[in-house]
Amino acid sequence: MFYRLTADLLLVAHLLFIVLVLVGGLLVLRWPRFAWAHLPIVVWGFLVELMGWVCPLTPLEQSLRRAAGDGAYRGSFIEHYLVPLIYPEGMTHSTRMLFAAIVATLQHPDLHGAVSAAPAPPVAPVTRDTGFGRAESLLN
Repeated sequence: MFYRLTADLLLVAHLLFIVLVLVGGLLVLRWPRFAWAHLPIVVWGFLVELMGWVCPLTPLEQSLRRAAGDGAYRGSFIEHYLVPLIYPEGMTHSTRMLFAAIVATLQHPDLHGAVSAAPAPPVAPVTRDTGFGRAESLLN
């Protein structure tokens, strides 16, 4: 029971990671400082698709499913759960390249300065108390 529940939670986390890779750029538009967290996520997602790597979450999930007494599936997370929905005939090298291009295209705002557009923290004005509740700027 524990292994199956852990595998299912890992499956949900894996899916949320993929969603974050694809649409996290929208979060960056709302919260520009999120770009610092999102950029490595995008790079990892892009490289996994471009290079045909297997995400380390996939063998971990498979191991947990075997420990739970379930049969582990073959291939990657995307091949097992998403490809049958999107590409029923299987994933080819061209499909992986398409996914990599989609990831890069959806991150276009990130690639054009969202990281540098993060607002600077507010700075308190430099003043001194002149008495009677009045402040004088030291910048003049």
